[in-house]
Amino acid sequence: MAGGMFGGEYGQEMICPDAPFASGPRTILPDMKQKLSTLVAQARGGRVVRTGFMDGDEIDRRLLNEEDLRHRIAGGFPDARRVVLTLHPAHIPEVDAGVTVLRLTPAQAAPAWDEQDFLVQLRRLELNEEQLGDVREERGSFLIAASGKAAQTLEALTTLGGRDIEVEEVGETAGRGSKIREVVVPSMRVDVVGAKGFGVSRAYFQQGIDGGKVRLNGGPARASSDIREGDSLSADGLGRIDFKRVVSETRRGNYKVELEVHR
Repeated sequence: MAGGMFGGEYGQEMICPDAPFASGPRTILPDMKQKLSTLVAQARGGRVVRTGFMDGDEIDRRLLNEEDLRHRIAGGFPDARRVVLTLHPAHIPEVDAGVTVLRLTPAQAAPAWDEQDFLVQLRRLELNEEQLGDVREERGSFLIAASGKAAQTLEALTTLGGRDIEVEEVGETAGRGSKIREVVVPSMRVDVVGAKGFGVSRAYFQQGIDGGKVRLNGGPARASSDIREGDSLSADGLGRIDFKRVVSETRRGNYKVELEVHR
């Protein structure tokens, strides 16, 4: 399983989940649940509220399952790690994602820019980091998710780092997307559902849990914890599972469950 959750997965992504230009391991903000509760209350009060880019694993999706509330999570890429959360009351049928994906193509010159070169030049623009999402390299170009004034600044660029640059707005891209799966499991334990949902062995998934690579609703996951409707289970290098519902119970006492698997 090359590039799995114990490989160099973070090296494929040029923006750190906590802040675009930070380094080191991710941290879960201790007051994130409280902040999310406040945003939910504001949306239920009739407002459309939107966060800046944040680590998608920090969002406790159970707090979003309210009948009078709608939400949209967008990062510009189907497998985005940094996302924008928009909340709005149910009587508003739809809101925009608030995220733009731009393709920046620097003029060919020696030496060619790699990922780090591009990030260095991007940092010099002193853009608001809460308005910057994931960055991906694509055959000599760089895709970046952005919002607000940062997106406007990037879209207006004609040069970057002394090089001419072409900027093009593109749609959601650069990811394998999500898939709805129905699987049969003997229990709702995290290690059981996670292994089955991602299609890996239970022993392999257990290694990820032991190594702190697996999170349940943004916090460290334990193998024996139960996963319930509305929960989100993420594993570095594998993706994220959103637990949708229990479809039925089999005659042998197993459970058929519906999962949305994001790769």
